[in-house]
Amino acid sequence: MKVRPLADRILVVREELGEQVRGGIIIPDSAKEKPQEGKVVAVGPGLVDDKGKRTPLELKKGDRILMGKYAGTEVKIDGEEHIIMREDDVLAVIE
Repeated sequence: MKVRPLADRILVVREELGEQVRGGIIIPDSAKEKPQEGKVVAVGPGLVDDKGKRTPLELKKGDRILMGKYAGTEVKIDGEEHIIMREDDVLAVIE
């Protein structure tokens, strides 16, 4: 299924980190923190300002980003978890 975000929204897939082990105890999935790193899968065309000019997004497909823990809306696409969020919710781009 193809998904194209609208306006200044982006589609992100979280990058899962390795299994967390602290002191020999395996932390169950329900107690793990959600990763704050993700990869941009698709970007919208950008916002239209008052004069009718479209402002393109700074992010592009393939960028690795840092995002807030509770940013965006989680959606399932083809059985895989994704997040749709505004470009403003992105904290940083990982170089």
